[in-house]
Amino acid sequence: MSDALTKFNATDLAALLPRVALPPEPALVIRDCTTVPAAITALESGGFDLEATRLIAHALPKREAVWWACMCALHTAPPDLPEPDRAAREAAELWVRQPSDPVRRTAMERAQATGFGTPEAWAAVAAFWSGESMAPEGQPPVPPAPHLTGTAVTGAVALAAVRGDASRRTARLQRFLASGRNIAAGGPGRLSAEDA
Repeated sequence: MSDALTKFNATDLAALLPRVALPPEPALVIRDCTTVPAAITALESGGFDLEATRLIAHALPKREAVWWACMCALHTAPPDLPEPDRAAREAAELWVRQPSDPVRRTAMERAQATGFGTPEAWAAVAAFWSGESMAPEGQPPVPPAPHLTGTAVTGAVALAAVRGDASRRTARLQRFLASGRNIAAGGPGRLSAEDA
């Protein structure tokens, strides 16, 4: 299975771990792992599903990571999702399909309209932080730090896992991990809408 996760092939686990900043216990669980897929499996086996999602968020290429955040957000979105949140997620999805600077900046505008409290908002922030500059248009470039996309995706996934009925967190994280693996293998990672 791990050999099929081609989106992780260019990811150096040792270089990635400082960005992921795992707590001591899960860090100990993966101390002998040399690849991202092995580390994800070890974290899951150790009961550290949230930490496994954090690793995926940082290990996927930026566009795939943003898409994953969108899929997780969509999975737990309530039927009455506020329009600003829907617009933020759609802007992030559009950036995945058309990764241009104007689309990326629109995603951030949509995120700002949400108040930054939802998975959709953080998926849109992740899209914005995936570009070449965080500075306003026409200003000298201010490149985002390399870990920011993964950090925003981590936030989106964690918020999606506890939205509404937080007792569903464990089952949701397991579905999110399956989705992340599917994306890493070149699939769409789509999740059906959660049953009410």
